[in-house]
Amino acid sequence: QVQLVESGGGLVQAGGSLRLSCAASRSIASIYSMGWYRQAAGKQRALVATINSGATTNYADSVKGRFTISRDNAKNMIYLQMNNLKSEDTGVYYCAGSPGVLRTDRTYWGQGTQVTVSS
Repeated sequence: QVQLVESGGGLVQAGGSLRLSCAASRSIASIYSMGWYRQAAGKQRALVATINSGATTNYADSVKGRFTISRDNAKNMIYLQMNNLKSEDTGVYYCAGSPGVLRTDRTYWGQGTQVTVSS
């Protein structure tokens, strides 16, 4: 079991930047896959970015070139740097982790942090 706690959300103007952080309650070295998902109002939760223990990353097409995911196993943290934010990036951002494949195998979730981008 691992608890994940997100922080760093808030209100930002379009074109601005935010950095989300996710703190894990124990070592993430054994958590193969970690990532960020977001859920806009009235929509399903969708993948934003993932990173595995080998630091291989994967991004949704809509955020490629603007968002960067990273993990710091020594600090038990993952991050999402979001640049050039757009109104369509608005939503609740969730941190997730899995010893296998996210959303296929057992997946741990944080409580979410709200990001609101004003146009």
